Order: sequence, then structure tokens, then C-alpha cells
Amino acid sequence: MTTLLDTLVDKALRREHPTREEALAVLSGDDELLDIVAAGSRVRRHFFGRRVKLNTIINMKSGMCPEDCTYCSQRLGSGSEILKYSWISPEDAARTADQAVRAGAKRVCLVASGRGPGERDITRIENTIAAIREDNPQVEVCVCLGLLGAGHAERLASAGAHAYSHNLNTSEARYSEICSTHTFADRVDTLRRATEAGLSPCSGAIFGMGESDEDVVDLALALRELDPDSVPVNFLIPFQGTPLEGRWELTPDRCLRILAVFRFFFPDVEVRLAGGREIHLRGMQPLALHLANSIFLGDYLTSEGQPGADDRQMIADAGFTIEGVDEPTLPEARHDLVAIRRRGAGTDLPANA
Repeated sequence: MTTLLDTLVDKALRREHPTREEALAVLSGDDELLDIVAAGSRVRRHFFGRRVKLNTIINMKSGMCPEDCTYCSQRLGSGSEILKYSWISPEDAARTADQAVRAGAKRVCLVASGRGPGERDITRIENTIAAIREDNPQVEVCVCLGLLGAGHAERLASAGAHAYSHNLNTSEARYSEICSTHTFADRVDTLRRATEAGLSPCSGAIFGMGESDEDVVDLALALRELDPDSVPVNFLIPFQGTPLEGRWELTPDRCLRILAVFRFFFPDVEVRLAGGREIHLRGMQPLALHLANSIFLGDYLTSEGQPGADDRQMIADAGFTIEGVDEPTLPEARHDLVAIRRRGAGTDLPANA
């Protein structure tokens, strides 16, 4: 008899995403967790083998953000005792990037707090990309600066940025509960600007903010519409001094079910295990590697992560290998999805409608 999980695996291997009902069933808890992880692992291994891509974050400018995102320790009015500083120099960023690359990182993510960059900020990032690439020309550089204005994405692409990251974070229906200073549509617009400029789109979510199963699925469907190349899955770090400081509702079971749903929705896309994995997955982090093919190495924006040596040991102990800089992350088969139209207008064959 074909089970729900068999159906989800078969669909994912054909690059078809789950129905709403199928995804909700995975989240509901009816199937055993290990069966769900095993099913998601079949999909992960099919497209990515046993490779794990390592990424690192460089916080270029910390704190003092004018936005009021309730999950963020850098938000307007935050009482979190985080590091606060203005822009670090390109040379400092390049040294940090070099250390991460030597530790196995394939992607360096340059992040700065704020609503969005000004012209001087773009120039700073351009100079930083140049400094990083001087010693590490092969490294992927991802940029995350908030909402992009006209021409910003094009400048970043010309400077050598590989990707632009801007998470949707939660479902559109409840976005106003999480942030009032910008909208869900603003975030979608920025991702589209980045994609149109030729930057690889990176967009994901933060879970543990009180979202329902329906919110999880709604967000996955919204992200599918944007066709990202990488999807970071964050689990809320409830910083003291933020409105969500008391949110400790996640369990390892819940985190793994969410990761499985995202693997089924994004079978051939880089699903990245991101912030909060250490405190919410705890000893079950190795199981998450059977679902996610990418993780952050080292520290996050304002919190410390697991030591890099421990991450590398965890990857090896779980039977995985670190992805080399010369290996493509996304499977080559993605390019097979492009089919030249040979029917409909301009031909003698009927349209596919």
C-alpha cells in the first residue's frame, strides 16, 4: 500500500511539491518522526548526495536598526545586550572571510542591519567584495542589506556578489503581527529586484514565533512562487529584550517536521539549517543533516553558534562530507527543466492550454 510519505518522495523526485493537505499531515504528528526524516533523506540524497555546504555570516554593522521586527535583537527599541557597532572595514571583513574559507566555508554572507542600503553602503559592500575576492576569488559572496532600491541589485551583481538574501520570515497573513515598519510585499519586491539583476535569490523563514501549521505551509507556497536557489530555515532565538523573549515553544520534533516539509517543497534547492539549530535541535542536530544540505558555520548575527570544529566533527560523525568549492551545489538536472516551446502560436501544433 502506498503511504503518504511514499507519495511525497515520489512527487519530490519528480520536482512536484506537496498539496496543502499532504504538508499539513506531515506537520500534524500522525507519522513517526524517524519515518518522516527517512523519507526526506531519500529526497536529499537523490539531489545532493551526502554533501553538506558550509556558509558563514559576517555582521558588517550590528544593532541600531530602525525597523521593529519583533524577533530581532537589533530592532528599534531592543533591550538585548548585543554588540553594537558601525561598519567594519573591508579589510576586517576579508580577514574574517579568509578564516571561514580555510575552515571549509563555501559561501560568505555579508549582512548589515538597517531598513535598506544607501549609496555609501553599497560602495562599502562593493569594496568589501573586492577585498574578499583578492585572496579568495572562488568563494560565493551573498549580501543581505534589507530592502533594495532602484539600481542597488545591479551594482551588487556588477561588484561580484553571487546571491542576495532576504527572508520572508513568516506567512503574509500574519506578517503585520511580526513587523509594522515594512510589509510582506516589500520583501517580495526586494527578492524580485535581486533576481531580475541576476543575483541568486536566497529567502527563507523563522519558525517558533507562534505560527500555525497553516502559516508554515502558506509560507512555503509563497517561497515557491519566488523560486529561490537557497532557503534558510531559522528557529527563533528568543533574545531577552525583544517582544518574543518568552517564546520557547519549539521542540526537536517540531523543527525536524518543518525541515522535512521544506525538503519536500524544495527537493532540488539548497535548504540551509540556520539560526537557532543548536538550542532547539540540541542532540538531534545530526538528524537534521539528513534533511538540510547546507548549514551556517560558526556564529550568527548577534548570537554565538556551535564551534566550527564541533560542526565539522558532527558532519563527519553523521556520515556526511563537506562540499568542496569546485562542486556545484544545485544539481545539474535543474537545467533540464528548460524546454524550448515548439507548439502553439507560430506553429502548426495546438497550444498546451
